[in-house]
Amino acid sequence: MQQTAPHPDPIRLILPADAPEAALPPATAPVVRLSGTSLGTYWSVAIIAPKGPEPLALRRGIIAILDRVIASMSHWDASSALCRYNAADRGWVDGDADLIKVLSTALSVAADSGGAYDPAIGGLVDEWGFGPPGPVDTPPDAARIAALLSGPRWRDIKVGDGRLWQPGGVRLDFSAIAKGYAVDLVSRYLAERGVVSHLVDIGGELRGWGIKHDATPWWVTLEQAVGRDGQPGGLPTRIALHGWAVATSGDSRRFMAGADGQRLSHSLDPRTGRPVPDDLAAVTVLHADCMMADVLATALTVLGPDHGLDWAAARGIMALFVCRDGAGITETLTPALAALAEEA
Repeated sequence: MQQTAPHPDPIRLILPADAPEAALPPATAPVVRLSGTSLGTYWSVAIIAPKGPEPLALRRGIIAILDRVIASMSHWDASSALCRYNAADRGWVDGDADLIKVLSTALSVAADSGGAYDPAIGGLVDEWGFGPPGPVDTPPDAARIAALLSGPRWRDIKVGDGRLWQPGGVRLDFSAIAKGYAVDLVSRYLAERGVVSHLVDIGGELRGWGIKHDATPWWVTLEQAVGRDGQPGGLPTRIALHGWAVATSGDSRRFMAGADGQRLSHSLDPRTGRPVPDDLAAVTVLHADCMMADVLATALTVLGPDHGLDWAAARGIMALFVCRDGAGITETLTPALAALAEEA
């Protein structure tokens, strides 16, 4: 009796269109992997460099870039430019070029999303136990949340010529944008030094450039979201990164348990001062710039699977919404992402 081979489990493949041309690396150029810790997480870089600096020199350059980002916008390092801004009295505060660029982008997304993303929620982040002071035993009460929401917000911040306006009491938090910005800096640094093919990963935010020896791009597999039953769900998804970046905002790893057993996500809604509902498990965004993928994933998480899907579709954003439906998982792709996806 003839046996039929089992059908392989389906997988979603996403291959972005209009990728830039890429040169095939020489067969003699090895794949070198560098890694370390920074920005409160891990970093990992895979490179194919037929010429240019030695790997150890590249590693020193990468570390210097990450140290620069920490010195500019870490809310954990009291000596950073961001922390100095947070501690400043009302008035103009000097800022470095990195801080000004990232804050300008953050304020633009805050305005476009109607405040669904707000870089000025450092106080809320701390009160919920997700900031430098560490975890809290009990969430903030309604009165404390209302007090924080009544203070200055993103609309009150101004960016001038090398300076930032501190309206008094604003505490910036760049957790949803700094890692993506660092990924872009490292990717640009590698390209400028003759690394014809590379994949940069900082805490799960990634950007790829070039192709490998077999002419394939850098494929990355998204981590599957966890349902209320504790089991991963959804269709396994692999994305080809060449000239593209991907970032995910979700509660699978960082959350606190509420009194009713719900996950209290580290993603806070700046409009309500509370964690986003745990119906939405994760949002993944594909974009040419990792900084934008990072911040848009957060904004869409707050906007939610209904309004967020419409908002993203209207702007041509490539996004995947992963929702908890009972004990299982449901997934929705924006039209821009669906046009690139196929099942294999």
